[in-house]
Amino acid sequence: MRLTRQKLAAAGAVAVLALSGCGSDGDGNGDSEEVPKTATGSLEHLAAEVKCKPNIQTDADTVRQAICKDGDRKFILATFSTDRGQREWINSSKPYGGHFLVGIGAKWVAVGDSKVVTALRGQLGGTMEEGASHHSGSSGGGGTEKHSGHAG
Repeated sequence: MRLTRQKLAAAGAVAVLALSGCGSDGDGNGDSEEVPKTATGSLEHLAAEVKCKPNIQTDADTVRQAICKDGDRKFILATFSTDRGQREWINSSKPYGGHFLVGIGAKWVAVGDSKVVTALRGQLGGTMEEGASHHSGSSGGGGTEKHSGHAG
């Protein structure tokens, strides 16, 4: 069971990284707008609320994950069977960066760039969280890596 969660978390993290892009498209955190009560429901119901047809990537007992596209807007939408599973997925995905809209108590997460997540918050409610910045300010690895197969 643990191996499956790790694989799902890794798949989610890769998708987060691919969708989050570099840089911030938003100029604020959206707190000035009214936030509706946090939406609840199945992945399909949540997707319908934001007018996207979900492309299901993971359909397991513990997590269902889809990529949603609506015009230029692209994001990940995931639902979970438990609050703990939701938090584990978020925690394992945050190191890859991105912006997270979390349906606390509702067991769902939407991930995308800042502008998309802010807009989704206006439709689904939830709480915004931010992943780690993947911009380190340097292009090198610090010189501590060991590479096999290279002549020294």
